[in-house]
Order: sequence, then structure tokens, then C-alpha cells
Amino acid sequence: MGFLIAGGIIIIIGGFWIMNYNGLIKLRGWKEESWSQIDVQLKRRYDLIPNLVNTAKTYMKHERSTLAEIVEKRNQITSPDLTREEQVQADNQLSGALRQFFSLTEAYPDLKANESFSKLHEDLVATENKVAYSKQLYNKTVMQYNNKVESFPSNLIASVHNFRKHGYLEATNEERQSVKVDFD
Repeated sequence: MGFLIAGGIIIIIGGFWIMNYNGLIKLRGWKEESWSQIDVQLKRRYDLIPNLVNTAKTYMKHERSTLAEIVEKRNQITSPDLTREEQVQADNQLSGALRQFFSLTEAYPDLKANESFSKLHEDLVATENKVAYSKQLYNKTVMQYNNKVESFPSNLIASVHNFRKHGYLEATNEERQSVKVDFD
């Protein structure tokens, strides 16, 4: 009789362990998938940028430095040697350059009226919205994952199987500031 009780306890503990372990695996997979969604949207944005810059070059003769900065930042981000953190940092710098660029386009009515530029601008704005949503999803998934890693009793299983907390994507100081445009 004692053997059956001990066996039952072992089965319950084993089942509990497996359920929590599988929950951690599922959340880690969701976290990786949400990062992948960010990566897909960033790739789409990087593909749009050269077309947008080339269209704008014909109109924005005085803004060559801004256009060159956008191309430079885009090329930095596409480097395969970047870690996730470096990629996020470079992406934040590119976002700032793009905000500056879109502010400058307000001074060029012919450019704003150009159909190709308008379509590219719309596509880029839609992609920026998708990037923002993907970053929100990533942070939400990381929060769920981190909660599971830190909560009792799953934290015991997480520590045994080497599950670690992950950091959130945060806005930089540059992103928190409004874009300053001076046409003088």
C-alpha cells in the first residue's frame, strides 16, 4: 500500500514538473517567435529605405547629409555580425534619422506630391507601425516568460534547466525627444 502511495506522489510530482517545464519551453518559443516578427518587419523597412532615398534625392538637393545618414544607418543594421542588442541600438538610431527625414520632407511640396514617394512613405509608415506592434508583442511575451521564470514553483524548474530572464526593448533617450527641424 505504501508503495502505491509513493508511486502516486512521484507520478504527481513528475507530471507537475513536466507541465511547468513545457510551459517554460512554450513561452521561450513565443519569445523567439515574437523577436522573429520584429526581424521580419525590420527587413521590410530596410528594403524600402533605398527606394525612398533614391526618390527623395532628386528633390532634396540640400539634404544630402540626412539622406547619407539614413543609408549609413541602414547599412550598419544589415551587418550579420550584430548581436540583438546592437541591432536594436542601430535600429533606434535609424528610426531617429527617419523621423528627421520625414520632418524635412514637409518643406518639399513637389516631393510630397510625387506618387512614388507617397506610396513608399505610406509603406514605410505602415511598416513602422508593424515594428512598434511587434516590439510591444515581444515585450509582452518577455514579461510572461520572465514571470514564469521568477514565479514559484516554476522558478525551481527554471533554475534547474537554466532558463534565465530576458530584457525588454526600451525606448532610447533620442526616441523620447521630439524631432527638431530648422529650415534656416
